[in-house]
Amino acid sequence: MPLTVGTAGHIDHGKTTLVEALTGKNTDRLPQERERGISIDLGYAPLELADGTQLSVVDVPGHERFVRTMVAGASGIDLFLLVIDANEGARPQTHEHLAILRLLGIDRGVVALTKIDAVDEETLELARVEAEELLPGLAVVAVSARTGTGLDELRAALAAVAVERGRSHAPTRLYVDRVFTLRGIGTVATGTLWSGSIGEGEELRAEPSGRTVRVRSVQVHDRPVSRAVAGQRVALALPGVERHELRRGDALVAAGAYATSYRLDVALEALTEIPSRVHVHHGTADIVARAVRVGDRHAQLRLAEPVVAARGDRVILRAGTTVGGGTVIDPSPPRHASAERMLLVESGEIAATVHEPVREESLAHLGELTGIERAGGWVFSSAWLDELRAELDARLANADPVDPGIAPPADAWAAAVVPLLGLERRGAKLYRPGSTAELGARAEAAAALEVALGLEPVKVDDAALARFLEEQGRLVRVGDGFAISAAAYEQARAALMAELEAEGRIALARFRDLLGVGRKTAQLLLERFDADGLTRRVGDERVLRRRGTLSA
Repeated sequence: MPLTVGTAGHIDHGKTTLVEALTGKNTDRLPQERERGISIDLGYAPLELADGTQLSVVDVPGHERFVRTMVAGASGIDLFLLVIDANEGARPQTHEHLAILRLLGIDRGVVALTKIDAVDEETLELARVEAEELLPGLAVVAVSARTGTGLDELRAALAAVAVERGRSHAPTRLYVDRVFTLRGIGTVATGTLWSGSIGEGEELRAEPSGRTVRVRSVQVHDRPVSRAVAGQRVALALPGVERHELRRGDALVAAGAYATSYRLDVALEALTEIPSRVHVHHGTADIVARAVRVGDRHAQLRLAEPVVAARGDRVILRAGTTVGGGTVIDPSPPRHASAERMLLVESGEIAATVHEPVREESLAHLGELTGIERAGGWVFSSAWLDELRAELDARLANADPVDPGIAPPADAWAAAVVPLLGLERRGAKLYRPGSTAELGARAEAAAALEVALGLEPVKVDDAALARFLEEQGRLVRVGDGFAISAAAYEQARAALMAELEAEGRIALARFRDLLGVGRKTAQLLLERFDADGLTRRVGDERVLRRRGTLSA
């Protein structure tokens, strides 16, 4: 059960010394850290407890100038080790670090009162009482890194609170906190594995760049492993990646599992007035953002750079000091910040935020969708489907009786959704099941038109009526808005076929003379025969298409 513990506490209260006493490793790796005697960057060490629990220790700097580094180290930890100098007691960074831990939702930990070899019993007791008031219910252990007093008790206290957070079932996600190169290995990225697992040879996505990277090898605290799991401190060798192509704050994630976003909808927890311009700390990233308040409890964070987040993640908001934090309720929200939508999403009523069709995968980041309609990868509300059905019913009721169909919606969702409505698709239109065309009030006009039709084309202004009569075999449309009688069409067709059978081809003038009509009429008829697939034009003449026959 691998877990990560992060230190916290004021500068010079002995965090790094205590970690070395517990693990045997000095986490101050930078020359300037050892020269100055203070931690500047994050340090790491493995710690195995008596019960076999494996802890990865993240040692954070305590100086107020490095709080953002502390936040990067605290993100993703399972429990904390708050270090307080028994002589000095809680100091400003003690309180700020503790506030950050609370905002991150990390409530399990142990308090270590350090340097007890340098204080008397009365001072130690005062420090203990202060610590117990500061963190009621948590174990407070007095230790001396110099003499070793209390170290076993501290290990036992850590073992008692080392309970897994149950996050390993989510897709793989690791936030990079260090990038460096090693001779013979290349670029190495390290971080705490928030969820999932990573094995040799696997491919991940580096976000927000979107680049695919391959994992050559995996190490956990300098030891090669075939697979790392959530909660472990991980180092990944990434061939083909230059050092400058990754940085602290980037995420290595399973492909397709997480979206990048310039916006986060959050439920706020304010420590003081939150200004409109803040630094958002998420994962190991520190990003400038504009905080747009939405009601009393929510805000949309509009980020200067994209992040990879998930519902339920915690963020820290800083503006010179820590001003608050928040819980991500939507890691990829729409641009318009809606108080109503935020309340629904926060309460888990995701389906209530959906009305018109949206792609189901666009809501995957919000969790499971229930109580919603689905079709072909689209999700929508049953109320919207009823509205669509009513709209199409109204259009069908007003459709032309001679062609009682309507054009289907042109939206991308139409092919998936329209079949749910129980309508018939005939060609390019939708019809009520079993509906047929009828003349209705046009019967008199149709009769008059049929009387007027012959071999000479007649202009028909009612295109729907012309289509209806043609489908019934009562006229033939030619040209643009003209018609002839069906008998005249057959007469012209018979004359054409006889000539083509005898001569093999026919010119416009010859066809005109055969019918005794004008050039325009002959032209319209030949174009209709071409359109029917009976003839084709070769130069100024027509010939039968190869598949044409006398009975065609």
